[in-house]
Amino acid sequence: MKYTFEKKIERGEDGAFIDIPFNVWEICKREGDVPVKVRVGETLFVCNLEPKKNGYYNIPVQRDIMEKLSYDEKYKVSFRITKTSVGDSPYSTSNPIRKIDHIDCIIQPHDGLCGQSCIAMLAGITLDDAINVMHCNEWQATIAKMINALNYFGLEHSEEIIYTCGEQDVTLPKCAIILEMMGRYSHYLIAYDGKFYDSNLGVLDRYDMTKMKGYLEVFV
Repeated sequence: MKYTFEKKIERGEDGAFIDIPFNVWEICKREGDVPVKVRVGETLFVCNLEPKKNGYYNIPVQRDIMEKLSYDEKYKVSFRITKTSVGDSPYSTSNPIRKIDHIDCIIQPHDGLCGQSCIAMLAGITLDDAINVMHCNEWQATIAKMINALNYFGLEHSEEIIYTCGEQDVTLPKCAIILEMMGRYSHYLIAYDGKFYDSNLGVLDRYDMTKMKGYLEVFV
């Protein structure tokens, strides 16, 4: 999985670094040492992410790498870490659980099941079935577990999460999982064909892009 965002390189006491604008524990489901392959503009390098606290990390930029870059420029930054496994599945990208040509909105019975609800909507299954496949209950769904579930059901998706970080001028693809900023936890909803399917609020004609942390395209 590749994680993508735009940032400037910052100066720190211990050298140059890039601040990652999301919680690595939550989004990538990785703790401790996190070895990554990084692209900053056209420059590639490998390193371990530097932990700050509570799941937030920096990308350290070594002096020799910094010779090719600038503090003044805003770069497209991406990195990859170890992929998680899906396990045995009766589905594949050539034999998906369904072709996504519509979305039926699912309202979660109580808070903490928005990620599972999104998978249920995309796969066209019940919320209980999504919970069983994802092996997670309330407040346990992460984007990593959702990606595993998409893979399990043979639903193709982008290899990049695009982090918009509240920008208003965003053009969404036809189908995507939206990551919404909501305090300590993320909220997830579906964008499909110009409408928004929220397991709390139902079907919406409009969405406030300033609430959006990022999105993952799901191919239809």
